[in-house]
Amino acid sequence: MPKRLSVAALTALPVLLLAGAASAHTGQHDHGGLVAGLLHPVFGLDHLLAMVAVGAWSARQGGRAMWAVPAAFVALMAVGAALAGSGVVLPLVEPGIALSVVLLGALLALDRRLPMAAGVALAGVFALAHGQAHGGEMPLAADPVAYGLAFLLTTAVLHATGAVLVLFAVRRFAGLPERWSMRVAGAAVALAGAGLAAGG
Repeated sequence: MPKRLSVAALTALPVLLLAGAASAHTGQHDHGGLVAGLLHPVFGLDHLLAMVAVGAWSARQGGRAMWAVPAAFVALMAVGAALAGSGVVLPLVEPGIALSVVLLGALLALDRRLPMAAGVALAGVFALAHGQAHGGEMPLAADPVAYGLAFLLTTAVLHATGAVLVLFAVRRFAGLPERWSMRVAGAAVALAGAGLAAGG
């Protein structure tokens, strides 16, 4: 990957942190099921940061966790959305989403690895909150199946983006050692999560 592309990909993070307008969810706009589902995780800054962080942290974990943690996240997100669609309201969804950004960013900043079972469980708990938000904010006229499949697809793509940043781009960022460039990115995510929590 060219150095310019690597630096551009990582320096996009501060831009996202400043894009306060992007933190608004798209659920209030009826774009149709497919388009709304694809856009919802991208235009919610809390969702966007958490999804990329899941992929990045999973890549740092290595081994089976690299695919097991994101897979668990996608599966439990679907469960959370299904519960919302059935009228089941989980408690503390918004604080849970903000906490997911803070904690995932902190895990990256500290370069902390967990046993795979613990990583899967942690991702699953956070995924329920994210899925509940996605399901609860589905446009009224949207096709639930198209909407659900679309936001799950976007989630998987964001996970993959986080993994790619760790495996390739981070190693070339500004000449910093891989570990420290990852710490800086993780700290930025955690701080953004704290700001979102305070603003919510």
